[in-house]
Amino acid sequence: MRLSTLLLAATLPTLFLTAAGVARAVEAGDPALGKKVFAKCQACHSLEAAKNKVGPTLHGVMGRTSGSEADFKYSDAMKNAHLTWDAATLDEYLANPRKKVPGTKMAFPGIGKEKDRADLISYLEQAAGSAQ
Repeated sequence: MRLSTLLLAATLPTLFLTAAGVARAVEAGDPALGKKVFAKCQACHSLEAAKNKVGPTLHGVMGRTSGSEADFKYSDAMKNAHLTWDAATLDEYLANPRKKVPGTKMAFPGIGKEKDRADLISYLEQAAGSAQ
């Protein structure tokens, strides 16, 4: 009985920290502020369907597989990454694109502020929609 109590005491902090991390990962940002952050992205990305620029359209990005937008020439690294763009994956990618997908053609160095990334992702969820 004493061993099970010790195991429980040792396990609870890990479970708590894991749950806190998951809650933090899905924390919503402010889409209105995210629209302002998106101004940096507009030079290379569109939110219109089938309108690629230097970068692929972000229309329907949520739930889409990386490297799958029609009529856009992706790097082999992005095509072979096989990522599904959800909030957690986008957050990691936007923090440091070259670290998440070594060999990506995206020249942008990343968005350092976690709050800015959360706001941008909330904006993209609202404005760009999800993959069908």
